[in-house]
Amino acid sequence: MSSVKQFQVTFDCADPERVARFWCEVLGYVVPPPPKGFASWGDFDRSLPPERQGSAFACGDPSDVGPRLFFQRVPEGKVVKNRVHLDVRVGTGLVGAERLAALEAECARLVALGAVCERVLPADDHNESCIVMRDVEGNEFCLD
Repeated sequence: MSSVKQFQVTFDCADPERVARFWCEVLGYVVPPPPKGFASWGDFDRSLPPERQGSAFACGDPSDVGPRLFFQRVPEGKVVKNRVHLDVRVGTGLVGAERLAALEAECARLVALGAVCERVLPADDHNESCIVMRDVEGNEFCLD
């Protein structure tokens, strides 16, 4: 039995390129080069049948350490809480006020990109602070 070495996280969404480009900004990810024979992703997209144009987009960690993110258009909108979400680890190793300040600074940056701050979960006897947010299409994620 072999072990899995890589995985991809797939997002269902209405506008794959918009959501992908948001997550590129959040994580420092990049859009890979277009397929061979195409000068841009736009050129590639225009080569597809009309019903498939704009239906998918992807981005990845430029160092190839983190997972690839894939965004696919689906007809239905988001209606309930995510069953899986990403934790963006900006406060690792920080505690108390220093951690909260780092989380709040990143929250402000992401709100400027179109994210929404849902709520701040303050530290308690068992957990440090974190911030629950939503991306540009309403998908929940946490700043941790």
